[in-house]
Amino acid sequence: MRPRSPGAGVKSRVLLVEDDPSLATLLKWNLERAAYEVDQTPDGEEALSLAKEMAPDAVVLDWMIEGIGGIEVCRRLRRWPATARVPIIMISGRSEEHDRIEGLEAGADDYVIKPFSPRELVARVGAVLRRTRPALAEETLVYADLEMDLAGHKVRRGGRAIALGPTEFRLLRHLLEQPGRVFTRERLLDSVWGQDKDIELRTIDVHIRRLRQAINAGGKSELIRTVRSAGYALDEDV
Repeated sequence: MRPRSPGAGVKSRVLLVEDDPSLATLLKWNLERAAYEVDQTPDGEEALSLAKEMAPDAVVLDWMIEGIGGIEVCRRLRRWPATARVPIIMISGRSEEHDRIEGLEAGADDYVIKPFSPRELVARVGAVLRRTRPALAEETLVYADLEMDLAGHKVRRGGRAIALGPTEFRLLRHLLEQPGRVFTRERLLDSVWGQDKDIELRTIDVHIRRLRQAINAGGKSELIRTVRSAGYALDEDV
């Protein structure tokens, strides 16, 4: 049976930073086989640019890469608010204790020593996502007085049933999985609409408006925050 990533309804996105072509190809194939979306680069500077653009759910980062080294990339990702909480798995041929400590102190959540099994790495990606995003392991997502039953495909707010179309349901689920996180329109387009590139960015605003009307019905308070020039977040402190 093919292993599945947490929250298989909406693919988790992994940024793979590895400059060994054969290893990069092998890891990318195994991650995609486990239903992750993968962006890959061998270069530290490009990795930082991609992280800003794509807002990955997890980063697999080699210590020895082209350009800016893995340790510095890790430190910078931790300093940026948008990526400060993104789980980072560092992979390295350095096996000494002081190397592992340096990697973890730079901000890595896990440290994997080469050689390793690709299946082990996929399992570790799933593990850090479950730790940092526990909602992915649940069948019910809850935020404030809003509740989503994933198995029953039902949404309630304050005990009242809310009727949502399939797109609004997927959109709300994505926001519920990481409340408080700001998602750009581009990221929402990739995550919720997938490969349908005919969808325009302004379409997202239309669906957000419909979602707001549904969950705010009956005079309920606003739960979706609009961040100007950035995107949207599920946040009761609107």
